[in-house]
Order: sequence, then C-alpha cells, then structure tokens
Amino acid sequence: MRWDLCCVKCLGVLPYASLFATILLYAGVALFCGCGHEALSGTVTILQNYFEVVRAETLDVLTMIDILKYVIYGVAAAFFVYGILLMVEGFFTTGAIRDLYGDFKITACGRCVSAWFIMLTYIFFLAWLGVTAFTSLPVFMYFNIWTICQNTTVVEGANLCLDLRQFGMVTIGEERKVCTGSEKFFKMCESNELDMTFHLFVCALAGAGAAVIAMVHYLMVLSANWAYVKDACRMQKYEDIKSKEEQELHDIHSTRSKERLNAYT
Repeated sequence: MRWDLCCVKCLGVLPYASLFATILLYAGVALFCGCGHEALSGTVTILQNYFEVVRAETLDVLTMIDILKYVIYGVAAAFFVYGILLMVEGFFTTGAIRDLYGDFKITACGRCVSAWFIMLTYIFFLAWLGVTAFTSLPVFMYFNIWTICQNTTVVEGANLCLDLRQFGMVTIGEERKVCTGSEKFFKMCESNELDMTFHLFVCALAGAGAAVIAMVHYLMVLSANWAYVKDACRMQKYEDIKSKEEQELHDIHSTRSKERLNAYT
C-alpha cells in the first residue's frame, strides 16, 4: 500500500500514516514509562515491608530497581525526540514525492537519511521486543502471587512459600520468604500495593506492546516512502534526460532551418 503517499493525495499535505504511528508510539511509551515507574516503586514497597529487604552497600535488587527507574526516564526523553524526528522525516519524504515535478529536487543525502531511519527503527523494534519480553517476567511473577492470594481458602493448610532466592533477587545465603498462613502473607494479600503493582505491570506490558506495533508501522511507512523516493529519483533522471534530448533535437532543427534559409537566400 502507498502509505504516506496515498494519504497525502487523499487528505492533504499531512503524513497521516506517520502521524498515527507517532501517536501510537507516544501512547505506548507514556504507558510503559509511567506505569513501569510506579510498578517499580510498588515493588520496592512490597520488598521492604513484607520480605524485609534492606538496602546494601553493594549492588542489590533495590539499587537495580533505582537504575531501571533512571533508564525509564531516558527512554521517555529519547523516544519523545525520536518521534519528532520521524514526523519531520515523514513531512520531507512525502513533500519530496509530492513536489517531484516542481522545483523541489530529491537529493542523495535525503535518500541516505531515509535509509538510516529505516535501520535505526528496525534496531529499536528489536529493542522493544526485548523490553516486552523482559516486562512479561514480573507480570508472570505477580500473577502467580496474586492468584495464590485470590485462592487463600484453597491453599489453606498447604505450606507454600514465596522465596526471593527463586527469582534471583537476593543471594543464596539470604533467606527472604513469605509463607502462606503467616501474618505477613495475609497482610500482603490484603494490601493495595500488590493488586496495584500487578495491574501497573500489566499496563506497562501493554504499553511496550503498543510501542512494538508503532515500530512495525514506522517500518512499513519508512520502507514505502524510501521505495517511492527511489522510484521518483529514477523518474527525475528520465525526465531530465528526455528534456535534454528534446532540447538537443530542437537545437538541431533550428540550426537546419537557419542553414536552409541562408542557402535559399
């Protein structure tokens, strides 16, 4: 399909396909960053209140969570700028196609920039796939805990424990666990932190998925625009050669006409 080109012809000069992808990207990144940040804060509260995890001078799980929060800040800022750059590229690319037969000329630099954006967007697409897979891990963990809490009557009498060593959050020598039937387990299940953190991670996963879809949409738009810009360049060269040949033929006819006129005179 002729994504931005068709939109420009039908609806005006605005690259609506790029605009839709940008809105989807901003929505996905905002959902992932906002919900992910709050979910990490809720995780810290749960670890400190119910698993009695304390901060250490070395690199521990709480320090890693703080690092992830700063990474989220960087992701939000970077993709805000990247979305603007892709929108600007969409404007220039569709403008280059639209004004093919006008004064605007497509340069080799513009084609290289389009190809560079395609490569960069593909790398970001793979990165967001990894982020989506990584975000699914805490969703799975919290889903198991949330399911156990929702079925406390079923697990009553069974000695089930949630041990952080199973998830690699603490070292083997540290024993940080909460078992069913304990007071901490019931307090954790009745608290708002667990339910809220679980649903925030689900929303963050949905945001990462939306960012993946936005990257795919961008790839389709950029690839289509680059292909049509490439065809437009070939058309430009053909028109230039044709115009040059017509001018040469016109000059030859003019010269012959003048020679015949001089011979007749």
